[in-house]
Amino acid sequence: MSIYTPRAFSVADEAAVTRLIDDHPFATLITPGATEPQVSHVPLQYRAAPGKGVLLGHMARANPHWQQFAGRNSVAVFHGPHTYVSPSWYTDPAHAVPTWNYAIAHVHGVAEPMTDPAETRALLDDLVARYEGGRAKPWHLQLEGRELAAMLDAIVGFRLTIERIDAKFKLSQNRSADDRERVITALRGEPYAESVATADWMERYAPPR
Repeated sequence: MSIYTPRAFSVADEAAVTRLIDDHPFATLITPGATEPQVSHVPLQYRAAPGKGVLLGHMARANPHWQQFAGRNSVAVFHGPHTYVSPSWYTDPAHAVPTWNYAIAHVHGVAEPMTDPAETRALLDDLVARYEGGRAKPWHLQLEGRELAAMLDAIVGFRLTIERIDAKFKLSQNRSADDRERVITALRGEPYAESVATADWMERYAPPR
C-alpha cells in the first residue's frame, strides 16, 4: 500500500513526519486477513528504537484483528491537519479548481501481541500519563487485584516494528509563493480548527518564498 506522491509533495524532513505521528496519534490500523482486511481505529504511541522505531497500542481482546497479525505486514495511517482550499483565494481563480490540503503518513511494519501483562499495564500507564498529565487533577488507574487482572485480560497490547514510512504533505507547494501566502491568510480566517492547523503546517513546512 503506497501513497501517490508527486515530487512537490514528498517529505524529506523526518522530524516533521515524527511530529505528525506524535501530534495525531489516532490511527487507522490495517492488516490483511484471510477473506478481507482487518481495520481498527486505535491510538498509537511512537517510540524511538533501533531502526525506524516502534508503535505501541492496544485493542479489545474480542476484536479479531490482533489474531491476524501472524507475521503479516500492517499499515497504520495517520491523518494530520487537512482542509478544503478554494480557488477564489488564488491570484487567478478563473484558471484553477478546488482542492484539499493535507498531511498524511503511512507507517508499515509487522505487529505482534504483547505476552507480558506488565508490559501492557506499562503501555496503559504511559497513555494515561500522556493524556491526563496536563490536567489540574489528573485521573489515574485505580483498579487493583482481580479487577485489574480482568481489565488487562480484556485487552491485547501490541507493538508494531516500523519497516517503512511513506509520507505526503500536500500543502500548496505546487502553487506560487503569492498563492501560498493567500491560502495561508484565508485559512486563518476560516471558522474551522483544521483550517487554522493546516495554515500552521503550510507556514512551517511549505512556506512562501
